Amino acid sequence: MQFTQTRTAGPAGDAPESFDKPYTGMGGSSGGVVGMLEVILSDFVRLEEETTSEEATAAREFESFSEETTADKDSKTASEDTKSKSKITKDKELLQAKRDLSGTQAELDSADEYFSKLKPECLDAGVDFEERDARREEEMESLKDALKLLGDEQ
Repeated sequence: MQFTQTRTAGPAGDAPESFDKPYTGMGGSSGGVVGMLEVILSDFVRLEEETTSEEATAAREFESFSEETTADKDSKTASEDTKSKSKITKDKELLQAKRDLSGTQAELDSADEYFSKLKPECLDAGVDFEERDARREEEMESLKDALKLLGDEQ
């Protein structure tokens, strides 16, 4: 039994026609391993430059976003404080207005009650307007006469 491989002529010949010259590597005569290392180095340099540029852009964007966010937050905090103080002031004014309304309503109720007691005496005297007017005129004439008498005595 033999374990070594040897070339034997087969039905198609030794090798396919595409392999008629020996393999020289991927770059042909461009340098082999050194050429491949140069390509890797240039790819690495390009990748490093792109990454550095992207990181710088992202840092600027972050700073800009951070400044905008801080300014917006400060603005909203100030607005909240102002609105909170305004609400407290308005609540105090509302409470005072309710107290004033309550006091005024009590005065109005008292005045209405007093008016309802006076109304029968003033309006339901059984005398019409002309008669009251005539009585008032007579009273004014008598007061004028009394004033003249008092004026003469002095």
